[in-house]
Amino acid sequence: MIRNTIKIWEPGEYEYELSFGFEPTVDGYLHDEASDNLRPCLLVVPGGAYRFVSPSEAEPVARVFYELGYNVFVLTYTTDVTMTVPLLLRPLQDISRAMRLLRRRSNEFSIDAGKIAICGFSAGGHLSASLAVHHADVTDDNPAYAGISNRPDAAILSYPVITTGPYTHVDSASALTGAPVDRQTNKLDLEQSTDEQRRWLEYMSLEKQVTNKTPPCFVWHTAPDVDVPVENAYSFASACHAQGINCALHIFSKGPHGMSVANDVWANIEYTDTYSVAQHVAMAEAVRDGRLSVMPEIQGFLDMTMMSRQDRKELQVFTNQA
Repeated sequence: MIRNTIKIWEPGEYEYELSFGFEPTVDGYLHDEASDNLRPCLLVVPGGAYRFVSPSEAEPVARVFYELGYNVFVLTYTTDVTMTVPLLLRPLQDISRAMRLLRRRSNEFSIDAGKIAICGFSAGGHLSASLAVHHADVTDDNPAYAGISNRPDAAILSYPVITTGPYTHVDSASALTGAPVDRQTNKLDLEQSTDEQRRWLEYMSLEKQVTNKTPPCFVWHTAPDVDVPVENAYSFASACHAQGINCALHIFSKGPHGMSVANDVWANIEYTDTYSVAQHVAMAEAVRDGRLSVMPEIQGFLDMTMMSRQDRKELQVFTNQA
């Protein structure tokens, strides 16, 4: 296996207030064989409520699809754990550039430029679906990428956040748009939202944005999901059906949110690569250096990023038991 990490933005192109030196990347899991043997490619997009990029939906997923014959990349995109600097189009620009980069360098990576799918989980499912429905909106100012298609050839949406309506995942919607959250009801406070925030909420409610240019989709969810209601999957599949898009919908009767690929590697927390939390590491170091001030609960969350792998595993086991 060939492993590599590639920054998706050229020097000087990337800006985000809370980056602290972090830059989005794709991490590759590639078969080491002759370059004329082109393989299908999967771009994995982990979730994390747009507040972090979950390692449990990164390496474990990549290795499963690698074993199925794909050349795989995992996207580490921009997030905001503090929920103070609305992300807006920043993550969508990241995934759009990643798709263009993979197509531009497809021969180098031995991948078929016409067979590049995306596979997103939870908030990463929202980001993947955003590219599926909004790909035509995202231009690229770099001439090297401007003429390259960013449309995925297919999308796998795993327990995805889709809507910003009544069944939304409020932290994801708020991190994206800046819309306030009423913590007593744990719902978006639309009355206190600005007109601009409401416009962003409409744009990010993806069941309303499906067109006949949306690529084929495979959507799966679990019925008991209490974090991202299964209605998110229903609404997107229904919208695809209305537009004549090939879409398969699978609802499992059991299973919590965040199951990833639900294998032993995921269940036993045996994955070792934690590159997906690079922005958290940068922010945690900024807090320690006094360059960033955050609320205590946010600092605790960032401190978890700096734990050893064994400490993280013990904490996860304790959390699961609780």
